[in-house]
Amino acid sequence: MTEGTFIEGGTARIRPLEQVDARRLAAGFARHGWHKPVETFDGYLDEQRRGARACYLAEVDGVIAGYCTLLWESPYQPFRAGGIPEIADLNVLPPFRCRGIGSALLDAVESAAKDRSAVVGLGVGLYADYGTAQRLYVRRGYVPDGRGVMYEYRTVEPCESIPIDDDATLMMTRTLRD
Repeated sequence: MTEGTFIEGGTARIRPLEQVDARRLAAGFARHGWHKPVETFDGYLDEQRRGARACYLAEVDGVIAGYCTLLWESPYQPFRAGGIPEIADLNVLPPFRCRGIGSALLDAVESAAKDRSAVVGLGVGLYADYGTAQRLYVRRGYVPDGRGVMYEYRTVEPCESIPIDDDATLMMTRTLRD
């Protein structure tokens, strides 16, 4: 897909996810203590084959650096109703962070989304581990969709208590074309 994307400290290759990558991804994330089972990536590949999801892999010098997927039909009802594809599961391995890999992956999924929609959306977590992603999305022009905090894609009502985990998100959109 993208040959020779320059990043800080090297060159990245961004390309569609292939079957051979599922085990490589699972192993790469396991080396960093993240449980990302091969079945997750096999599921992404199946959805990609069926046209439900687009999946992109980032490599630096042949080493997996991260991945990102794009859901063509979001589970988030306002996005689904508006035909807004959702960027889902952007992950960059720790040694490759803050070098432009996340931006290169976002460039790939935004380019794919732009072919079908004027707007793309995403959900970002609320706790500190998502701080870098929160700042990245704002720098790229993403804005909250105005519906407040979501938990498992449903609106959190005032005074409602929820766990602040990966299912607590702020949904955001970015205009890709007029």
